[in-house]
Amino acid sequence: MATDEDWMWRAIHLAREAEKNAEVPVGAIVVGNDGSILSAASNRTISDSDPTAHAEILAIRIAATRIRNYRLNGCTVYTTVEPCVMCAGALVNARIARLVYGTADERFGAVDTHFGIGLIDKLNHRIEVVSGVLAEECRALMQEFFRKRR
Repeated sequence: MATDEDWMWRAIHLAREAEKNAEVPVGAIVVGNDGSILSAASNRTISDSDPTAHAEILAIRIAATRIRNYRLNGCTVYTTVEPCVMCAGALVNARIARLVYGTADERFGAVDTHFGIGLIDKLNHRIEVVSGVLAEECRALMQEFFRKRR
């Protein structure tokens, strides 16, 4: 059975693919409660000209279409970077059971860094969150990408 680190390495691979396409290097995977991969995606905001084409949103869309249900009960999302407000909201709406992410996002992170989306009692669903899985590798990807662009 795959570990959180195994899944995160796959998400990192997806993030590297995004970077090759001049996208912000974020990768996301949805794993079903049976341990099978339901979907995998990387950022496509630039290539799709779509501000909602974040890796997490795309992975959720693919998984929901695959199982023909917008509720992804029991599923885990693995993503290289802490989700933003939009993505964290989508995780709640999809009823994701568990979120595993690599590095925090000091500017836009909406789960642990800001807002507590998915953690607070004010929303109708809470998510189990595991942070810092392969954090150094995920952080290095982001830092190197933005260093090259400046």
